[in-house]
Amino acid sequence: MTTAPAAKAAEGPTAKDLDCETTGSSRAYAVCSMTGQGRGTGDSTLGTLTVELRAVNHRGFKCSLRTPEAISPLESRIESELRRHLHRGAINVNVSVERHGGQTPVQINPAVLADYLRQCQQAITDSGIAGEHVTISAASLVSLPGVLTGDQGSSDDDQLWKQVSVVVTAAAANLIEMRQTEGQAMAETLIADCQTIRKHVDSIAKLAPQVADNYRGRLETKVNRLLAEFDAEVGPTDLLREVQVFADRTDISEEITRLGSHLTLFEAVMCGENENAKSGSAKSAAGREEPAGRRLDFITQEMFRETNTIGSKANHAAISALVVEIKCAIERMRELVQNLE
Repeated sequence: MTTAPAAKAAEGPTAKDLDCETTGSSRAYAVCSMTGQGRGTGDSTLGTLTVELRAVNHRGFKCSLRTPEAISPLESRIESELRRHLHRGAINVNVSVERHGGQTPVQINPAVLADYLRQCQQAITDSGIAGEHVTISAASLVSLPGVLTGDQGSSDDDQLWKQVSVVVTAAAANLIEMRQTEGQAMAETLIADCQTIRKHVDSIAKLAPQVADNYRGRLETKVNRLLAEFDAEVGPTDLLREVQVFADRTDISEEITRLGSHLTLFEAVMCGENENAKSGSAKSAAGREEPAGRRLDFITQEMFRETNTIGSKANHAAISALVVEIKCAIERMRELVQNLE
């Protein structure tokens, strides 16, 4: 009897083969969440510095900073320092300074304030609204650059940066620690989904040979009924040829093998133990480590494509049901992967 070649079960090492624990936290997975918070404090010539970081999901790296005027010249350095530690995510940075009691108090620079007031008066005159009641708040005036003097601008940028960079690095380390903790929990869920998919793929591989056998049985029944009705003859060779064509058209062995390979690669990237994944990152053309999240996203897309092909080629109710389960698991994985750095 001619049947489709037996499909192989999903091959490749499992998470356990990769020394990647599936339960508990004894294994440090090579992935991090993109969300989290971090905080760092330290002394400086300006006073006590506090750097607070809040990170949310983003396709790339985006940094938004709020700093005192004395720190604003260092914003580009702060962003560059954060880029060294964080690959992806929208990072909101808030830098604050608490002056020490013995420091020079903040004062108003009357010359700068007078110049701003003169420009405001000129703008009112030029706009043709002179004589009308115009209100300018004191808070708006003192927030303008250069109006307040004292500790602002009193420190050398390079010396100040040495102090600020220590606090920024501490805040980034705090954020990364929180990201890693969240990443481990997400990784355990992803590995569990991989094992679920692998189990379903193994079941599909066992059912695959039945597709051609079932078709042969249905075809023989239909042909025999037609032959009896029209008193015609069909040779066994013709029947076998038709079954072989159907078997070739519905063969899913290659798709099963590729899906198993994608599962193995996904688990390897998660554990940071494949040749291109190191500490959760792959090397870019520039030599910089790239985060694992984007790579895992691409792998899940390929897994979904192979699963779709299996569902469309295999004309079998049980296989179709397993395909639905696999798609559900992959969709859960894709949602989680979107949150990984």
